[in-house]
Amino acid sequence: MPGALPRTVLLAVEDPVVTDPITWQEAVQALVVFSLGLVLAVVVRRVMVRAIDREGSRHIGRVVGRFVSVVVAAVAGVYALDLLGVRIGPLVGALGVGGIAIAFAAQDILQNFVAGVLLQVRHPFRVGEQIGSGDHEGVVEDVNLRTTQLSTYDGLTVYLPNAEVLKNPIINYTRTPTSRTSLTVGLPYDADLDRARQVLAEACARADGVQPSPPPEVWVEEFGESSINVAVRYWHPADIASRWRVRSEVAISLKKALDAAGIEIPFPQRVLWFPRDRDASAPGADGSDAG
Repeated sequence: MPGALPRTVLLAVEDPVVTDPITWQEAVQALVVFSLGLVLAVVVRRVMVRAIDREGSRHIGRVVGRFVSVVVAAVAGVYALDLLGVRIGPLVGALGVGGIAIAFAAQDILQNFVAGVLLQVRHPFRVGEQIGSGDHEGVVEDVNLRTTQLSTYDGLTVYLPNAEVLKNPIINYTRTPTSRTSLTVGLPYDADLDRARQVLAEACARADGVQPSPPPEVWVEEFGESSINVAVRYWHPADIASRWRVRSEVAISLKKALDAAGIEIPFPQRVLWFPRDRDASAPGADGSDAG
């Protein structure tokens, strides 16, 4: 009909968000209630952290405490709006498309929150443990509602989204006391492989940080272009600092042992072959250009 009000306007007139004018007394009461709710949220968060907190599991209490505090603050906000005479139902309906947009925007936050909860339930790592996730390695500093905080060995702080941490393989370097590393060494083709393997195994066992049990192993790996490659495999403490330190000690020990045994680590080699029966009268046979 001409001159008819749009449906949304009619709904707003028939079902207003605020029923009565807001007085200053109601405004003060709502402000006091909301402020007390925020204080209560902080207190509840601290109580939850202390109640759930255990040695090595502090991040569980933090996540649960933060979630409960958000719920308490939200309830306080709703009650404060009710004191102001604001009707929540019509207010939510008035948001319309804006509410849908907010829901889509919060999808990533919700996904990371759920992933954070799953990380707490499954316990793949704890605060203070050394882990690897994706392309990042470091010490877990914190797990909050959205991210996992790592302190890398380069002195950097990395914030990984919880959803990405849960999707990628998680390597925990702290849960197991030892791990194995393999170091490839090239040997010349004229080397006595049995003697070379014995020399390498003994040298690896003497390196600082190599675990005596299981003992080091040396296996022929492949026939390369310029060398026969062998894999020296040894066990060491699982933390990343020990991995690099022991790897360096093993490499130095292997080099010294090979030098003492007279076994040379070959350089890459190329053999150029010229046929003897090539026609010397052919163009370019003497190195000159026929042109």
